[in-house]
Amino acid sequence: MLLRYLATLSEAERLSIPAIGAEHFCDNEVDANACAHLVATGIKRASCGLLKSYQVEGEDLPVAGKLTVVLDWRQWPVCIVRTTDVQIAPFDRVPEEFAYLEGEGDRTYEGWRRAHIQFFEREAERLGDTFNFDSAVVLERFEKVFP
Repeated sequence: MLLRYLATLSEAERLSIPAIGAEHFCDNEVDANACAHLVATGIKRASCGLLKSYQVEGEDLPVAGKLTVVLDWRQWPVCIVRTTDVQIAPFDRVPEEFAYLEGEGDRTYEGWRRAHIQFFEREAERLGDTFNFDSAVVLERFEKVFP
């Protein structure tokens, strides 16, 4: 899939890509597959993660222009997105508009908060840390580019 997409770009466009990755969303099969579907249909246009996760796992932060092959839980490619914006903010200061762009659940801010508090508590525990409303989160916006 990635090679087919790259073949549609000019050489200059390919050379301007700052990073390429492949990943699935979420920490379980049901949510990962649901999120992959939401991205493929253009509903999900944002995602976030604990800054601490990037630091502990030695993972580079996303950057504008990065291409990501979105995978389902089985690691099958679903589509490709390009990161358009990255910001870091305390969890308690994530704007309602961002929660809507995540496209999950009922798309309300309250629903987004409930689901992400649960997710970030599990993630922080996995990292040997604790989550609180001041915890820094990486806010990534993206657009689907292929297919």
